[in-house]
Amino acid sequence: MNDIKKSNTNKMERMDADHVFQFSCSPGLTCFTQCCQDVTIVLTPYDVLRMKNGLGITADEFLDKYTLILSKEKRLIPLVLLKMGDQDKKCPLVTEKGCSIYEDRPWPCRMFPLDVNDDGTFRIIADRTRCLGLSSSEKWPISEWLIDQGIAIYEQMNDLFAQVTTPLQATDLDIDNPKIYQMTFMALYNLDKFREFVFKSSFLDKFEVDQTTVEKIKRSDIELLKFSFEWVKFGIFGQKTFAVRQRPEATSPSA
Repeated sequence: MNDIKKSNTNKMERMDADHVFQFSCSPGLTCFTQCCQDVTIVLTPYDVLRMKNGLGITADEFLDKYTLILSKEKRLIPLVLLKMGDQDKKCPLVTEKGCSIYEDRPWPCRMFPLDVNDDGTFRIIADRTRCLGLSSSEKWPISEWLIDQGIAIYEQMNDLFAQVTTPLQATDLDIDNPKIYQMTFMALYNLDKFREFVFKSSFLDKFEVDQTTVEKIKRSDIELLKFSFEWVKFGIFGQKTFAVRQRPEATSPSA
């Protein structure tokens, strides 16, 4: 799961969804937007989709201007990080008034000051000595915080993404074809190009895709991203998420 990684003095906490914590964030706090500086934010495909749409730019433009892509030998899917400023290490999307794409901010920024433990419990990752919002009198049951921050769709899409990444972590794939790397990255992180691949190539002639699905992925970026996850599972793991169209048998000429 993507994360904001920042050193702090908090011990590991394990809070369930009913736990109540105190937090409020607003421009009136002297620490406002400091949490958006010198952090490592890993972006998922859904984060990239929402952010590039929020900015009104193409996936190519977003990936080039706002991300760092860290590849590792024999790692099929690279890490995609939000690029911080070279000098001040600040998020380039943050202004004095706050996040310029607040409605489309990524999962870690929505969760803050919380993060999720491996067992599904929660912990506070904000530094209590720096985050004045934790001293607020405003109280939040974690379950209500998740609803307020619009976490549900992010969790849904991240769970689907995990169906791709988790098997990769457990499997030692020996892939040396750069085209496979390029295709996988395009399908996951560049929906603009993946859409062209599906609708402007011979894709729909080669694979059986029912008309209902075709209409869904034409209209909805979310449905197209789900479709791309299924495509990667088919291409990399050989899962039967797609069926190849049977070519009609050639008829022999009459005697």
